[in-house]
Amino acid sequence: MEAVLTQPNTTLVDITLRDNVAILTLNRPKKRNAVNNEMRSELTSLLHWADQSTDVAAIVLTGQGKGFCAGGDIAAMQDRLSAPAGRVGINGWHRQRRTHHLLTTLHDLPKPTVAAVNGAAAGLGADLALCCDFVIGASDANFVMSYALRGLIPDGGGMYFLPRRVGLARAKELIFSGRRIDADEALSINMIEGVSAPECLIEDAVTMAKSMTVGSPDAIALTKSIMNKSFESTAEEIFALGSQAQGICYTTDSHRKAVTAFLNREK
Repeated sequence: MEAVLTQPNTTLVDITLRDNVAILTLNRPKKRNAVNNEMRSELTSLLHWADQSTDVAAIVLTGQGKGFCAGGDIAAMQDRLSAPAGRVGINGWHRQRRTHHLLTTLHDLPKPTVAAVNGAAAGLGADLALCCDFVIGASDANFVMSYALRGLIPDGGGMYFLPRRVGLARAKELIFSGRRIDADEALSINMIEGVSAPECLIEDAVTMAKSMTVGSPDAIALTKSIMNKSFESTAEEIFALGSQAQGICYTTDSHRKAVTAFLNREK
């Protein structure tokens, strides 16, 4: 018998189900939803649950309060620096592995994901948004790749995701300068897909998420897994992956039902 994965109990990430769209809300508003170890663990657990839950067709990721996510927790950075000199490097390596597991889980989730960015998305917060398939910003949202201002490199996927959205030179400019851009500029450079009034942000994000789930979930999952590799792969490799995926699609219930429904309409 297949084990049933129960929804994790969380305190720093809230979850609401709306029409099979799971709204995950980062919930440390007094810290502008800065990511600490507990939040990272809770969000990872919820994403694993959403991956396997038949009640979830898509994900909307947002933040509670005035900001989407302020990035990594500065207090945790201070604790990291206070570790014994011989442990700073290896402790950081382990922390990076956990962070990258979160980001990979979000990026590779076989269901559509939409970031609904309210307020500031800074550093790791910007990376979390860019990890999603689509990004909608509230009209008062802003984005900043603030790593260099903290003496760090973008370690949350920004060096991978940002160039794919805005181009290499623009990505370098945003990362090197650490300058903050508003939602309108982010839209104009293709960093995000839309701008919403703050009071409409979640509704617009849910509507977008639902519009991405009208087709076969099996076909969407397979297509996403291939398209995520498209910039690193040759045309021949994409065709080969596509052939394998199409062979799987031929066997699915959703394909059989769609063909039968189409033929019945023709009759």
